[in-house]
Amino acid sequence: MKYQKAVQQIQNQLSIHKPRMVNSNKLIPSAVLIPFFNKNDEAHILFTVRTEDVEHHKGQISFPGGAWEDQDRSLQETALRECYEEIGIKPDEINVIGRLDDFPTVTDFLVTPFVATLPYPYPFKINTSEVAEILEVPLTLFLKDNHFEIKKWQHENKTYPVFFYYFNQHVIWGATAFMLNRFIELVFEYNPAPQSVIKDPRNDQYLDENINRKGIIE
Repeated sequence: MKYQKAVQQIQNQLSIHKPRMVNSNKLIPSAVLIPFFNKNDEAHILFTVRTEDVEHHKGQISFPGGAWEDQDRSLQETALRECYEEIGIKPDEINVIGRLDDFPTVTDFLVTPFVATLPYPYPFKINTSEVAEILEVPLTLFLKDNHFEIKKWQHENKTYPVFFYYFNQHVIWGATAFMLNRFIELVFEYNPAPQSVIKDPRNDQYLDENINRKGIIE
C-alpha cells in the first residue's frame, strides 16, 4: 500500500477511535510503538528481534518499547524513550499519530501501543544487548491471508488460539501479533482470522480470566 494513503487512513481511523484503557496495580505498565515508515513509496512497519540476553521474550519479534520507568511523564514518553534506547531514534523525530487499546499479557505486562511514523532511511543505532536485528516489513504482508496462521497454545492448562505472521525466515507471534492483528482490522478493515478481534485482542474467556486473576479494573 502506498505510504501516504496508509498514513492518511491511520490518521482518519485513530482520530475517531476511543482507546480501551485498563487499570491495574498488579500488572507492569509498559508501552510500545507501532512504527510506520516510507520505503520506496510503500508503507512499511518496523519490528525488532530481541536478543537472547533480555529478561523477557528472548529471541522474539516485537515492537520497540518496554516498561514504564519513574522518569517517564506518560506512557507515550515510555514508548519514545525505549525506542531511542533500543534503536537510536530520537523522540523529536517520531510523529505519534494515536493510541490503541491497552493489552494485558500473560507475562503480567499491561501494554499500551502507540502508532507513529518514523523518518527513513535513518542511521539506526542498535543496542546490541537488547536488539539482535531490525525488520522492515511491508504493510501489504498483513493485508493478505497467505502469511497468516492460527495455532493452539496451552497456558496454565488451558488452550488458546495464537496468531502467527510469517516474514521470510521470521515469525511474528504472541502479543505482538495480536496487537498487530487488532490494529490492521481497526484501521484497514481486514482480518485473516475467522473471527474478529476488535472487541478484544484475544478472546473474551481469556480476558475475563486475566481480569479475575489480576484484579484488573476497567
